[in-house]
Amino acid sequence: MATHAAAGSFPVQNGALNTRYHKLGLNIFLFIVIAHWAEHVAQAIQVYALGWPLPEARGVLGVPFPWLVKSEWMHYGYALFMLIGLIILRKGFTGRARTWWNISLGIQVWHHLEHLILLLQALFAANLFGRAAPTSILQLIVPRVELHLFYNAVVFAPMVVAMILHRRPNRVERAQMNCTCAVPVPG
Repeated sequence: MATHAAAGSFPVQNGALNTRYHKLGLNIFLFIVIAHWAEHVAQAIQVYALGWPLPEARGVLGVPFPWLVKSEWMHYGYALFMLIGLIILRKGFTGRARTWWNISLGIQVWHHLEHLILLLQALFAANLFGRAAPTSILQLIVPRVELHLFYNAVVFAPMVVAMILHRRPNRVERAQMNCTCAVPVPG
């Protein structure tokens, strides 16, 4: 395991979070991402399997706390959290895992932009194309529930591939790693 850090680099990225606490940071991040993903899946089940009307299909937490689903700030905050998490934890990845993490990050940049557009519409009470509610760019052609389920899937899938490759690096990738995330090599 390499133990060097680049001089003058951002301390959080090259500090303990991407070395000795990388596995812990990834596990916490993954738990939060899965919890959010579960909310979108629950909402889709409520709409398509249970036949709930869209205003009532609010996921798990949205049923007792309806303001959560209606808050563009909350949705934007999560998109920003995802973006920051993907950026901060990125430095701990090497090789093939880094490539997949970067794919997830790139998709999340777009997802974040869509949520920023939604938030700005809510703040200024001016919706795109005179729509009744804040509308993202791709929401012009795909309904919001389906679109955000899709966004979360396409951000999550390469993130999982990255984490699997990170836990099982090849010899070159293992030598470049600064963390202890890799599973031990059978002896």
